[in-house]
Amino acid sequence: MHDQDAPRSARRRSDGERTHAAILETAMQIASVEGLGHLTVGRLARELGVSKSGVFAHFRSKERLQRETIRAAMEVFEREVLAPGLGAPPGLAQVEGFCAAYLSYLERGVFPGGCFFAHLLAEFDAPSGPIHDTVASIQREAVGSLEGLIATAQERGELDAHASPAQLAFELYAALEFANYLSTLHRDPSIIDLGRQAVRAALDRVTPHESLGRRP
Repeated sequence: MHDQDAPRSARRRSDGERTHAAILETAMQIASVEGLGHLTVGRLARELGVSKSGVFAHFRSKERLQRETIRAAMEVFEREVLAPGLGAPPGLAQVEGFCAAYLSYLERGVFPGGCFFAHLLAEFDAPSGPIHDTVASIQREAVGSLEGLIATAQERGELDAHASPAQLAFELYAALEFANYLSTLHRDPSIIDLGRQAVRAALDRVTPHESLGRRP
């Protein structure tokens, strides 16, 4: 390749990367409302105003499109929830931070259909197949991570050492997901405050009295 061809080639790659990112952004928005199963090359082409062949060239199969959409949504979740939530000091602050960041993510409408992954769980909980297995793995990892944060808080004496991390993680996860479902269903962001109250009640129940007294 001649040297003068290099910038032109780089521009082509850059244009292709931007198009790829735009397709995935649109795919995430559609999937959060209608479900991953409703993603089609034709639908994305119409939304983006490009040819079907242009969209197909980026993915080559529906399953690859679905998998890349899930990965893109995970990057959003990491940026919007995990990074701010886990930026707090280890222990109870991280448990609280994760829950607060998740509810903020809902409140800000990062995805138009509520939490992308809550929709994904509802869509793929029963069907068998590779996407179900991916979704199940994501869910187990999320709850397992929350259990780990709870265990660290227990080690630090910030939560009752006799409380079950699995049970508390279940209760917190349930509060977060129900806040997502109902606030989305009723188009009522004030319901998210009920989620905050439920999280606070679940944590207060297993917080030693001396730790409650130290809270600001």
